[in-house]
Amino acid sequence: MSVARTVGWTLVAVVLMALAVPWFLWGSAGVAFGLPVWLWWHIGWMVLASVVFAVFARTDWGLGVEGVH
Repeated sequence: MSVARTVGWTLVAVVLMALAVPWFLWGSAGVAFGLPVWLWWHIGWMVLASVVFAVFARTDWGLGVEGVH
């Protein structure tokens, strides 16, 4: 079970890293609520990353560091 959890958290980390930079918004001049859209993307991503990290820290902290059983 812990091997599956390790792989799952690894995939979540890779997806979060891939979405960290909004490549598809480069060159976009869109503005929403007075701020550039790319900045809203970054704010949303930071909130999502914080929630994911909080869940990871509460449920599987040490996974991949301690021995896998």
